[in-house]
Order: sequence, then C-alpha cells, then structure tokens
Amino acid sequence: MAEAERIIGTPDIPDAEGADGAEPQQPSEGSTRAGSDDTGSGRGRKKILVLLGVAVLAYLLDLISKMIVVAKLEHEEPIEIFGDWLKFDAIRNAGAAFGIGEAFTVIFTAIAAVVIIVIIRLARKLYSLPWAIALGLLLGGALGNLTDRIFRAPGVFKGAVVDFIAPAHFAVFNLADSAIVCGGILIVILSFKGLDPDGTVHKD
Repeated sequence: MAEAERIIGTPDIPDAEGADGAEPQQPSEGSTRAGSDDTGSGRGRKKILVLLGVAVLAYLLDLISKMIVVAKLEHEEPIEIFGDWLKFDAIRNAGAAFGIGEAFTVIFTAIAAVVIIVIIRLARKLYSLPWAIALGLLLGGALGNLTDRIFRAPGVFKGAVVDFIAPAHFAVFNLADSAIVCGGILIVILSFKGLDPDGTVHKD
C-alpha cells in the first residue's frame, strides 16, 4: 500500500523528492545512481589523495632525518635533548621496530612489503578521512624502513634501519617507527568506534 501511494502521489507533488527523507534515487533510479557513483568516486579520490599526502610527508620526514643523522651523528657522541631523558643516538638496527628480532631481517622486509600491498588494495574502497590518515601513516612508515632494508648495508633486503631517537629506559627508534605506531593506534581507535575504511559505521 505504501509503495502504491508513493508511485501515485509523486507526480502530483514535484518537490516531494527528498522532502520527507525519502531516498532521491527511487523516482529516477538510473540517473540518480550514476550521480551518486560519481560523487562517491570523487570522495574516494580525495581520501586516496589524503592517504598519499600523509604517506609522502611521513616518508620524506623519515628519509631526511635519517640522512642528517647518518651525515652528522653517526660515530659521534649522543646529543642530549632533555638531559638523560631523551637523546639522539645513531644506531643501525637489523630488526623490526624498536630493535625487536634482529635475526629476522628478511622476514620483516617481506612483512613490510605485504603491508604496503594490503594498504594499496584497501585504498580502492577508502571513503573515511581518519582511515586515510591512519593508512597514510602506516604506508609512509613502512616505506621509510623498507627503503633502509633495500638500500643500506649489509645488503639488499638485509639492510639495517637507522634509529636515533633514544628515550631513557626505552628502545631506540626513528620517525618511521613513530608513524607506524601512531597509524596502528588510530586504526585500533577507529575499529573500537565501529568505523570501517569505506565510511560505514557499525555497532556490535
């Protein structure tokens, strides 16, 4: 009955479309869906640009900081930033983030490559700005450390990552590690809030 009333009543009320909260695509399904798809595609492209922008920024900051550290700080005395609480101390780390697992350099390299591929695949369905930022941080950080793995000594896919941020009583890390951790924390928060990468929100 409600469907019949909608079909009969719509021609007599030109402004009825969308006025009472009805979905606008029903009177002209084909054209409205095309417009909706275009809008969705535009939003998706913007989120991908945000992801790439965050990733490039994180990657460049990590790359430039490592270049400065290698040129100015390696084989030198640590620089005290806040006394003994925080220092800049250049080290070469063959393990994962924060110096974990130095015997598995090749494995961590492969994991980083897989993470990058997964993020690129997720980007095709990305409509959430917070997810774009989180994935951008993960991508930039993973690329930063993967660059070290590929191009630094002792060899391709076995290279040691440059770490230099040394808090007291904590592992030495770099900006790529920081980006990865921040991106991971943001993803956990978004997951708890029920926000998916495609922009939908669900509640358990």
